Amino acid sequence: MFRISQYMHELHARVSPGSASRAPLVRSGIAPADGMQASGPRRLPGPVVIWNLIRRCNLTCKHCYSISADTDFAGELTTGEVFAVMDDLKRFRVPVLILSGGEPLLRPDIFAIAQRAKDMGFYTALSSNGTLIDAGNIARIAAIDFDYAGVSLDGIGETHDRFRRKAGAFEASLTGIRLCRERGLKVGLRYTMTQDNAHDFEALLQLAEREGIDRFYFSHLNYAGRGNKNRQDDAQYRLTRSAMNLLFDVCWSGIAQGAAREFTTGNNDADGAFFLQWVARRFPEQVAPMRARLAQWGGNASGINVANIDNLGNVHPDTMWWHHSLGNVRERPFSAIWSDPEDNLLQGLRAWPRALKGRCAACCHADICNGSSRVRAEQVTGDVWQEDPGCYLDDEEIGIAPGGERVANKPWVRIVQRSAA
Repeated sequence: MFRISQYMHELHARVSPGSASRAPLVRSGIAPADGMQASGPRRLPGPVVIWNLIRRCNLTCKHCYSISADTDFAGELTTGEVFAVMDDLKRFRVPVLILSGGEPLLRPDIFAIAQRAKDMGFYTALSSNGTLIDAGNIARIAAIDFDYAGVSLDGIGETHDRFRRKAGAFEASLTGIRLCRERGLKVGLRYTMTQDNAHDFEALLQLAEREGIDRFYFSHLNYAGRGNKNRQDDAQYRLTRSAMNLLFDVCWSGIAQGAAREFTTGNNDADGAFFLQWVARRFPEQVAPMRARLAQWGGNASGINVANIDNLGNVHPDTMWWHHSLGNVRERPFSAIWSDPEDNLLQGLRAWPRALKGRCAACCHADICNGSSRVRAEQVTGDVWQEDPGCYLDDEEIGIAPGGERVANKPWVRIVQRSAA
């Protein structure tokens, strides 16, 4: 996840004379002066765990990664098994549990699980489609006091309903969001952009502001690649670049006005390198410290700071890796699975630098994005370590010369200078 607001706030503190904080972007001793670090993304005490507690869902969304349906799936973890896993996660110092599905509100014991997670001290989030949050259960949801509730919207009105394949889904989800806000819960809007719903992106940003929604999460779709050349001329890449620039501008405007809304992105860690270009165009003197700060973040954290447990208890490097199981919590504790030195994929994801190929290997921003989506590379090329076909930056922007080799002498300096020109 790329936390746009975090870096925007730090930037604002540096460039605004009236800001309350003038702290440097890079803490002394954390990131070297040239922005490089030796060990990749800094590891959390334990990973954030996204837990698909149930596969059943009342919707059949077009881009569902769990291929859920409105039917019961056999073999799902019992309440007792879930509680036992939670005990192990706590001992393993997992800080965050994101309770997901399918639709987690369809699980009969969801409130017992959520209450226990809160009582154990986990940061507890609910990931819902929002349609089942209603007057009949909002009191129980509010009583849990979830730290965060995320609801997905794919567009306005009929656009959302078409993606969710259910008439009235938009109004039901919006009602759920409003009920959460009325009860004082922190609520976020999740949006996955495609060519079929991009026309509603700006309207969704406006809706988030109008409804007082606390967080806007922009998710990139794991779509197929377009090739290596002329990325700025490709329709999908141009659409992505336009959307990201709008997102940066809206976030910056809100911070300048004192708004507390958060903006984040996911599923494409090239966003960090693209953000650096945004900084270069507006505050060129802040490029070097911001780049060091982004390198400190380190980009893609699948298999490092992010883990997934599916409804059957299989453990994955993240939610997009359901075709690769690291082990099952019925057979071994999560802590043992996550610490297993024998899984080649897990060790490859944790290597620094990763054994990247193609454009990713030559990219001068590899220390920022860490090769982004490895599952997307595998799906399109058949090779986990090949270049990410979802990268929307062109060769010059990532420091690759016409012959394909990496430009020497800190090419990112020249690249951001061009952006600032």
